[in-house]
Amino acid sequence: MKEYQAVILRIARHVRDDEDALTDLLNERSRAGWEPAMMSQDEQRITVVFQRQATNDAS
Repeated sequence: MKEYQAVILRIARHVRDDEDALTDLLNERSRAGWEPAMMSQDEQRITVVFQRQATNDAS
C-alpha cells in the first residue's frame, strides 16, 4: 500500500527564493523516502503530492 503527503508551498515571487524553497522541499522529502507524484501551480502557490510505499509501522 502507498501513503501520500501533500505540501503547499507559497511562491515568494523571487525566482531564487522560490528555487531554493522547492529544492529544499524536494531534497528533504527524498531523504525520507518520498517521491513526487504530482505537482500543480497557480499564481500564489505550488502544490506537491508525494508518495512512498507504506511501512508496517505507519499509522
